[in-house]
Amino acid sequence: MEQNKKKQVKKIIDILEKEFPDAKIRLNHSNPFELLVATILSAQCTDERVNIVTSELFKKYRTPSDFAKLEPSELEKLIYSTGYYKSKARHIIQSSNLILKKYNGKVPDTMEELLNLPGVGRKTANVILSHSFNKPGIVVDTHVTRIANRLGLVSTKDPVKIEFQLMDLVPKSKWVIFTHLLISHGRKYCTSRKPKCEICPINSLCNFFLNNK
Repeated sequence: MEQNKKKQVKKIIDILEKEFPDAKIRLNHSNPFELLVATILSAQCTDERVNIVTSELFKKYRTPSDFAKLEPSELEKLIYSTGYYKSKARHIIQSSNLILKKYNGKVPDTMEELLNLPGVGRKTANVILSHSFNKPGIVVDTHVTRIANRLGLVSTKDPVKIEFQLMDLVPKSKWVIFTHLLISHGRKYCTSRKPKCEICPINSLCNFFLNNK
């Protein structure tokens, strides 16, 4: 069964790499700390909106020291449009303080240490490890959760279980791009409410489509 899924995954990757040759991270950043801030802001928010906010935010505040000095109310105003701004502001300021006190002002580069930062779960940690420290992981967001289940690769909504199940199925060299391919696919074809199954390039490999024909 797992061997069949591995073959299925390989075919899916081959097709989606041709369909989305420019699939990549969409959050604008120039260092690990900016990526940390942007990823915290991206929770329940579009990457496009986050990039609009950070384009102004990072002109004034660039380092953990800059953010640690901010009052929560100041940061809340600046990130208001990303939603959940109170908790996001609190997490960014608390994480900045912890990075200064415990990690010499540098974003840590291990899963265990990143998970110590307020507002950082495995999803955020994997984004940072993959794109700032060349330590590949599979980022499980709402697109990945939805599509992996529809394809029949997993049968759980638990993001940690999905992450580890996909790590077994996807070649390690493809872990990072696999996330971006599924996200791109989710935006264009496999949307949440009305998936465009009839024109989907991987419908012949999809349990959801084959079971609903």
